[in-house]
Amino acid sequence: MRVMGLDFGSKTVGVAISDPLRITAQPMEIVRRKSENKLRQTLARLEELIEEYQVTQLVLGLPKNMNNTLGERAEKSLEFKEMLERRTGLPVVMWDERLTTVEANRAMIEGGVRREDRSKHVDALAAVLILQGYLDSISAPEAAELR
Repeated sequence: MRVMGLDFGSKTVGVAISDPLRITAQPMEIVRRKSENKLRQTLARLEELIEEYQVTQLVLGLPKNMNNTLGERAEKSLEFKEMLERRTGLPVVMWDERLTTVEANRAMIEGGVRREDRSKHVDALAAVLILQGYLDSISAPEAAELR
């Protein structure tokens, strides 16, 4: 009954996972690839995590422009969504991820994380912010009526 959050980047995918009650999000790992279009190993690793943690739903960040339009990165995220749905058979919810990387960096700065260490963790923390935003939205009172 867990949900997995994903921050899809050009060479990385930040991964976060919910607790079984779908209340909190925790960082899992960052899946790295050598080239933007080399997704086979990335998808295989995500499938392993989905099976290991019994994930039933995915939340994928949608990097909209600040004016709410979709740019090239958003289009690539939508293509990745289709790949995930085909490979896993799980529903994929797109979640507005504007400023999550900025917020992740700010949190690490406030936490005293050194600059050179931030890049090692920013994608996983962004995935946590994406997933936590989604989890918070489904736990709201009006969302409870929809379940």
